This record gives sequence, C-alpha cells and structure tokens, in this order.
Amino acid sequence: MPTPTDRVRSAYRRITEADRPEVWITLRPEQDLAVEAKALEERLASGEELPLAGTLVAVKDNIDVAGLPTTAAHPGYAFTPEASAPCVRRLVDAGALVLGKTNLDQFATGLVGTRSPHGAVRGAHDPERIAGGSSSGSAVAVALGMADIALGTDTAGSGRVPAALNGIVGLKPTLGLVPSSDVVPAARPYDCVTVFSRDLASGGAALAVMTGPEPGDPFGRDWPADVRLAARPGGRVAVPSDEALAPLADGERAAFGKAVDALRAFGARTAEVDVSPLLEAARLLYDGALVAERYAAVGEFLAGHPEGADPTVSAIILAAEGVPAHRLAADQHRLASHGAEARRILDGFDALLLPTTVGHPTLEEVAADPVETNSRLGTYTNFVNLLDMAAVAVPAGTVDGRPFGVSVLTRAFEDQVALDLAAGLVGEEPGEAYPAPGVELAVFGAHLRGQPLNHQLTGLGARFVEEALTSADYRMVALPGTAAPDGRSEASPSKPGVLRTNGRGTSLRCEVWRISPAGLGAFLAALPPPMALGAVTLADGRAVVGFACDPAAAEGAEDVSHHGGWLAYLASGRG
Repeated sequence: MPTPTDRVRSAYRRITEADRPEVWITLRPEQDLAVEAKALEERLASGEELPLAGTLVAVKDNIDVAGLPTTAAHPGYAFTPEASAPCVRRLVDAGALVLGKTNLDQFATGLVGTRSPHGAVRGAHDPERIAGGSSSGSAVAVALGMADIALGTDTAGSGRVPAALNGIVGLKPTLGLVPSSDVVPAARPYDCVTVFSRDLASGGAALAVMTGPEPGDPFGRDWPADVRLAARPGGRVAVPSDEALAPLADGERAAFGKAVDALRAFGARTAEVDVSPLLEAARLLYDGALVAERYAAVGEFLAGHPEGADPTVSAIILAAEGVPAHRLAADQHRLASHGAEARRILDGFDALLLPTTVGHPTLEEVAADPVETNSRLGTYTNFVNLLDMAAVAVPAGTVDGRPFGVSVLTRAFEDQVALDLAAGLVGEEPGEAYPAPGVELAVFGAHLRGQPLNHQLTGLGARFVEEALTSADYRMVALPGTAAPDGRSEASPSKPGVLRTNGRGTSLRCEVWRISPAGLGAFLAALPPPMALGAVTLADGRAVVGFACDPAAAEGAEDVSHHGGWLAYLASGRG
C-alpha cells in the first residue's frame, strides 16, 4: 500500500506529466508536502487513527487555506489567511494533504471555467473544450489524477457541471451541512462547499469528515431528528418529461435514457413529472433580482478595483447594484411559490433524476457568446440551491466520445438517499453512511431483510448496517401471529420473543439497522404488545437497542434458542 510519501511523489509526477499550469493559482512546493507526509507517517506509526491519511486535496481558490493566498481569481483581492476554513481544517485533521489552490471563474461567477486572469481551464479529456466552472481547476485536478479529491463551491451548479464535463463525481450536500465559513461568498444564502472525486466512496468519505456544525457559522445547519438514512428498496424516482429534455442533443437524450434504464435495473420505479416550475425557479438566480446577492458579496470591491476584473464577471455583478429592494422581495416570494410547487410535484418520490448539464462547448464558442453559453450549462442546475435540495452528480457514459453526466436530486437532508441511488446507478457498492444522527437497532424476526415487516424499517428510512450475534445471554421463543384487529391495520406474523437470561443463554443471530431518533420513536409507537424495545448486548460488547419480550407472554411458548436465530428456525420447517 502506498505511503503518504509515495502518494506525494506520484501526485507531483502526474502534475508535471499533465502540463496543465492553468489548473493552479498556487501550487505548493513538493518538498513542503514531503515534510508533511513524513510527519503523517510518524503519526500513523504511533497508532493515531487518520481516516484520510495521505489523501491529496486540491482546494478552490475562494476557500481559505492557512498560509496560502486566497484570491478568488482576482489578483487585487488577494490576502493570506492565518487559519484554514473549517472544511479544509477538518480534512487536514483527518490526515489529508493540501496540494494547493485551484483556478476558477472569478469570484465563482460562471459555469464555464474561462473567466480568469490565470487563463481558461481546458477540459480534462479535450483541451479544445471548456472544463466547466466555476470550480474548473478543482475538477480537472481530480479528472487528470493530480489530486485524489478536490474542494469546489456551488451556487448555481459549479460543483456539478465541471464534474459532468470531466467524467467525475460531484457531491453537493444540503446547504449548511458543510460549514461555508471562510469561503469568499458568491450569493451567500445559496453557497455550498462541494467535493469532486473519481468515485462515490472517496468523495463520500471526505464529505463525511467535513460535515457538522461550526460555532459562529451563521448559515450552518444540523440534521433533523427524522432524517432518512437510506434509499428505500424499490423507491420511486421522478424523471422529466420529453418537453423538459428539449435543450439536449439527440445523443444526450439517448444517454439520459440509458441512465434511467440503469436506475430501473437497480430496482427503482420511475415516473415522468413536469419539472417546468423548477426550471422557472432556476432563472431567478441571474435573470431576477436575486442577483443582488452577487453584488452584496463582492460588488463594492469590483466597483473600486476595475483593474484585474474579468469583464463578463464585472458586468454581471455590477449590474445588480441598482436592484430595488421591492424587486428582491417580490422574487423571494416567487421563489417560495416555486418551492411549494416543487414539493407538490415531488411528493411521493424519493428523488429526481436529471441531466447535469447541456452540451460541452468549445473555448471558441464560449468566447463568442459567453453569457448565453453559460446560461445553457445551468439549465438543470441553477434551481437546486435556490430550492434547498441536495445533489449527487455522476458520470453516465459518453456522447460523441465526451463525458456525459446525470444528477440525483433529493429534498434537503436526504443526501444519503441521493448517494445510495447514485451508487446503484453507477454500479458502486454504497459507501459508509453519511454521518447523520441515528440509533443502532437489533432486529431478530419479521423485520429482518426479506421478512414480512422489513418494510416498516425501510419506510422510515432505516439503513442496514450488518449481520451480528448477541452475547451468550439470551434465549428465543416462538410467538404466534395475530390477525389485524380492525381489518385495516397490518396483521402481525409469527415472531420471535427474545429474553435476557443473564449468562444462562446462548448467542442469537440478528441484524443491526441504523434509524433516525424520530424514526425509532415512530417504530416504537407502532410496536404491538408483548413486544418492547430495550438494551441488547452484542457479542463484541456493544449495547444497542433491540426487541425484548414480556416474560409472561413467553410462558408456554416453544423455546427455539437452539436454532441460533429466527431464520434457521423457519428453515427447519417448524415456523
């Protein structure tokens, strides 16, 4: 397995071979990384646990890294922070090594990656075409193997469009889960720190490390108590009608159709919906008064420092200076209406699948029409942060030899649902669960996978963790099922009763699931007698929540402990 030192050497060899100087605004000297890698190896040797040990990270140059200039691609804006942004600090604390700061559309204003005094960032696989922006340098650093992961930001699609155009993964979490402190704002209420990676597992691991409240972050949010921790088997996914796909070329429509087929093959059920209210909301970001957020972020600086400003960026931001407050209020009201309509459209669906972007322009096409070309690229991305949604962008084949991508979109805080569906779409095993609050629950009978009441868990967004054994302190009896008392509620099948024996029992097979606190409460409220929830000790010593049976109800019931578990009892033909 490569050491951190090996990985540093490999990264700098790849940077030299790739010969893409426009990717970087500040690239750290290799010797500095070599020293940090050696120190990292010493920490590992001492037994320190570092989940991202040796991971090479590129950071978009609107995110603070201690000791490196933050420029947002405007030389006159440069300053050198003493401390890193929380998202960077958390990665470094977990063992990641920062390579440097990457190029971007100036002040993160654009989806093209060409609006920078440091040069246009060219596509990873076709240097005649754009890389996409604004997180252009970060995406190409990952796509060309210079960095393992990279940080971007996303207001209108900047963490997703470059992922699609360069054939990589882009993770855009729910707003506020990853702190945006010490990030140069673009439109502050809608800004989000994102991750680029070559696979979902590595990107998800980085995202997990960065997630969590940060003191003093005014836009930070924590998980709700009823968060869904998994996509439900056979869940419903909305897809756009043919009319909404009109901006795509024929090859792109065919590639999107294949992605829909892949999702169905994974087990999802799909249905067409009218996404026009979402696309209308998207236009508010630049064509409406919400663009005033751009002026609030950096407008005064640009007005006082015209030298070094990209003309397109400057024109967009400075034009927002005169937006009257009543227009902004009116567009905020319109946005709220679009949000309500979006919730209505997606009611009953677990997610929405969309193409990530439209086309893949050449550098010449962007130069000839920078505004309209940029606008097309944001067709399916601009509304996502405005409507408080999460998104996972993944590769979905090629069109005319160039990468094509799709995005799985979910409601706020249902990030894990998007990650699970995206993994199924691209054929990856689901990675570690995104670190939302949850309670480990041991189940023994009808709630096991494949058993008749398992849907009660999956319907609450519970996530399977592992098969396990209890400590040798339990016995199991077979309890008869019951009919539905009112003919409408669910009948109770035969089930095991698990009783603690204080050392005079045996180990029983079970499954451990993770469920949200509110989900556990709902589960407990629906639990029929004589069942209850209590503490169960596993063979490895962990204490989890599990089923307990009223001893009085177990009197006279058949003892099936010698089978070692409910499924083995059923397989014996006795159940």
